Amino acid sequence: MAGQKGRPRLRRAGKLVVAGSAALLVFVAGRALVDNGVGPLSRPAGCATEVGDVTVKLSLEQAENAALITAIAVQRGLPARAASIALATAYQESDIINLDYGDRDSVGLFQQRPSQGWGTIEEIQDPAYSAHAFYDALVEIDGYETMEITEAAQAVQRSAYPDAYADHEDDARAIASALTGNSPRAFWCETSGDADEASDRLDDAGLVKRAAVVREELGSVFGSLSLGGFQPGGVSSGHMSGSAHYEGRAIDVFVRPINAENRKRGWAMASYLVAQADRLSINTVIFDDRIWHAGSRSDDGWTDYDVPSSSKGDRAILEHRDHVHVDVAD
Repeated sequence: MAGQKGRPRLRRAGKLVVAGSAALLVFVAGRALVDNGVGPLSRPAGCATEVGDVTVKLSLEQAENAALITAIAVQRGLPARAASIALATAYQESDIINLDYGDRDSVGLFQQRPSQGWGTIEEIQDPAYSAHAFYDALVEIDGYETMEITEAAQAVQRSAYPDAYADHEDDARAIASALTGNSPRAFWCETSGDADEASDRLDDAGLVKRAAVVREELGSVFGSLSLGGFQPGGVSSGHMSGSAHYEGRAIDVFVRPINAENRKRGWAMASYLVAQADRLSINTVIFDDRIWHAGSRSDDGWTDYDVPSSSKGDRAILEHRDHVHVDVAD
């Protein structure tokens, strides 16, 4: 698996243990409701996908991992079907949680077996490495694109319970459709928007540290990208008044020319950024005339982006049709 070390490792969110006793916690559709019967708890941060009549709720950790699994499929030029198979497998094997306990064939996202030549324990605990290993095995299966998801997953995993993957097909398809950009605006997260104050110091590229981390991760996950909105010493013109670009807190990812394929890729990147927003202290993401805000407005999902009436220039650019904008907390 050469070339995969150094890819981003996702942090583990706090674990939620659901016991059989209702005295501990009642957890419905990703929402904590009652503690010991005393009263309501505050709603935890989480993410949602809505595609057609399928709605899927994910914890932040599940969303981070699902987004990475899907982004790697996009980077490799694989069809959304590949991401659906991978996500259904990760659901069944680990509930899309990067397990770090258990025996040698029970760790990671896919519970991959070192005996199958899929890497060391340390490597398969890296979600990116683990996802690449899964796709390496999947693409070797002739006709996987037209197989039933459970059949393709079993061909890779060789599970003792092959039919179990079918239980997750609908959810996996919906998540994959949203995170590959095939279903625009269908994925969003609710986050606190809380972030510690950070240094305003610019690096050699003209970015604060948080923005530099986002830039590095985008390149690591999606490959070579056309980036802008920053320059050595900082930018002083070309953006709206008060723009985060002037503080080195924003990056633009260009998806030109404006066409259906680039729009799909833009939504894949925009959705990935929202999935990682809590971890990366992302403040806003804008694409295709839609905006997502961290914090109190995050549960609104993707809302209309209103271009200020004083703005002048190409309407398509002002509406962010040709680029994904991301900025980080101050």
